[in-house]
Amino acid sequence: MRIDLNFPDFQKDLFKLEKNEIYALIMTLRTLSRMDFDQLRRSPGLNLEHMKNMKTWKGNPLYSIRITRSFRAVISIDSDYLRFISLHPDHDSAYKK
Repeated sequence: MRIDLNFPDFQKDLFKLEKNEIYALIMTLRTLSRMDFDQLRRSPGLNLEHMKNMKTWKGNPLYSIRITRSFRAVISIDSDYLRFISLHPDHDSAYKK
């Protein structure tokens, strides 16, 4: 699994994070870098959730994963890439279009 952090909205969100949020994100990225897709799907800590009725422009489904208890990230799985789409430190905003 490769991790792609190049999506423009993700990068905008990244530069708005506070120090403790950046640390939590880095720890999650470190964990993800050691996993394959099957491990990601089964991980109770990351709590992968399919976001129904939400897709990328390519038609790939969107998912949310837990960074912290109140901080979620929206991702897409495309071939062997795990693409970070956006970050949501306020949790509920991850589920809005």
